Amino acid sequence: MSFSCLRSVVRYDLVKVSKISSSSALVAKFNIGSSRELSTSANLRAVAQQNTKPDWNRAVSEAEKIVGYPTSFLSLRWVLSDEIANVALHLRKLVGSNHPLLKTAKNLIYNGKNNMQAWGLIVLLVSKAAGHSPEIPDMEQDKAAGVLHSQRALAEVTEMIRTSHLVHKGLVNMNARQVVCTESDDMLFGNKIALLSGDYLLANSCTELANLRNQELVELMSSAVRDLAEAEFLGDRDEQNNPLPSRPLPHDQREPASEWDCILSPLPMAGVAGCARREWVARHVLAAGALLGKSCSAALKLAGHKPALQTQGYLFGCHLALAWQAFLDLEAFTGPEPDSFSLVGAPLAFTLEARPDLYSYIEAGKKSVRDVDYHELYKAVVEGNGIEQTKQLQREHINSAREVLDSFPYCDARTALTNIIVAMIP
Repeated sequence: MSFSCLRSVVRYDLVKVSKISSSSALVAKFNIGSSRELSTSANLRAVAQQNTKPDWNRAVSEAEKIVGYPTSFLSLRWVLSDEIANVALHLRKLVGSNHPLLKTAKNLIYNGKNNMQAWGLIVLLVSKAAGHSPEIPDMEQDKAAGVLHSQRALAEVTEMIRTSHLVHKGLVNMNARQVVCTESDDMLFGNKIALLSGDYLLANSCTELANLRNQELVELMSSAVRDLAEAEFLGDRDEQNNPLPSRPLPHDQREPASEWDCILSPLPMAGVAGCARREWVARHVLAAGALLGKSCSAALKLAGHKPALQTQGYLFGCHLALAWQAFLDLEAFTGPEPDSFSLVGAPLAFTLEARPDLYSYIEAGKKSVRDVDYHELYKAVVEGNGIEQTKQLQREHINSAREVLDSFPYCDARTALTNIIVAMIP
């Protein structure tokens, strides 16, 4: 994929699909150009069937019925696993310690718009919406759900990879944290549990992926794991590895943008630092969009679809993840003023670009993001146009995701995907 960064609106355009060799190179282009309001009559009919705008929980619940898939990979066989039971037992010892792992565990079972279990569901919905090649043997098909058994395994792999990454992010830097002896023991114990449980999930995902016996699929999903790791090294960080935005640069001082030619290759970071929109896209494509997009693409590969449709699946996953992230960034500014919020969210990024003088507040958080004056930054965001720019950014990715859905035949799975997208609109 390629990025062209010095234009005003982010969207993804498919420009070419090269012949797939043994390395399965999928070529797409991420172009930053003008927004197109794209909404097909089929999509409008799907939404019009709802008396009101779809509720998130209802949209997810209805989607689960379509593919027969629970919201989380923590199905019965996982709950009854001795390893998972042991992890849950040890987590109880962390209650009251304020270790970040507890928040991650809470989010795993939280039933709301920011839950992290819908990823596998989306992979299966894309799988069912696209169908599969008639050459697929009957034994490989789950006829009741309309997906392949291999696609269901891939959906679990996707969620395990994402969850393991989030669990690993909960590690606390003990060297930079001033703690008393008792709290230090709790934090150290929490780090051990986070490290081992994350490794367990990642190891199991690798085993499940290998069992699919598809070398190109392994290469594609491995590149998604690499992207997750690279996201943790993008830009400045405080001592606890919390991300900080880069200082905004005038257009004439920015490094020329590099092209992202293939989704299997590492993403060049030239031209990212100092450009709010490009940095936000790069950060969240690496941290989320790449995994969801490559999982959707891999699901279509398993179904025997042509490279062009595989690339469309990748684009859909990226657009959906970016629209989702924009929604999460806006949540902090839609209610009472929070004690803290993401310093790399789109509303603040756009505000910093318009008012570079505010970066002095970011510099105060070089040691710890807790030292940042969130109140002043919050006030600046509310008074500026960063919120409106973020809403526009979300609309652009929602429209692009809907455009990709046109590649799939009209069916209940496509309607479910549309309802999930609409439920994200604030």
